[in-house]
Amino acid sequence: MSPRIARLTAGHAPAYRSLMLHAYAQAADAFTSTPQERASEPDTWWVRRIADPQGGSVAFGAFSGDELVGSVALEFSDKPKTRHKVHLIGMFVRAEHRGTGAGRALVAAALEHAQSRAGVRAVTLTVTAGNEPALALYRAFGFQLFGTEPMAILTPSGFQSKLHLWKALDDCP
Repeated sequence: MSPRIARLTAGHAPAYRSLMLHAYAQAADAFTSTPQERASEPDTWWVRRIADPQGGSVAFGAFSGDELVGSVALEFSDKPKTRHKVHLIGMFVRAEHRGTGAGRALVAAALEHAQSRAGVRAVTLTVTAGNEPALALYRAFGFQLFGTEPMAILTPSGFQSKLHLWKALDDCP
């Protein structure tokens, strides 16, 4: 059964917090944050992350019934020189819901939203080197590699490089 995709609101913050703390623990090599550092963030931080009242970020969730099983967020810049770019962050789908199309649907929703925002011309993201499923997903949407950052993060399994990808929005599906 395909998940339902919806834009997250402030009311989803507790479920989003729970999902992401799980993500930081289960996929430690994929994220720059740890569950310990994010667990101490106040509720207002989580709300801003998914539904910033100033428009700096927006998030989408994948739902199985009423359960939030995946999410992705976009961070927008308010600086005049970088307003044309948006950064895709926090992509995660619970292991038991992978293969259902949730990841693809989340990326599609994020790209559609980014494309609808005036002046946004490109989306950037990072992927931990070696995360072939994530890389394949992003490449299927036309993301292209533009650089590798060695020793980008120190994880329980050692230093990991981050691959930097980008996509021009004029060729969104």
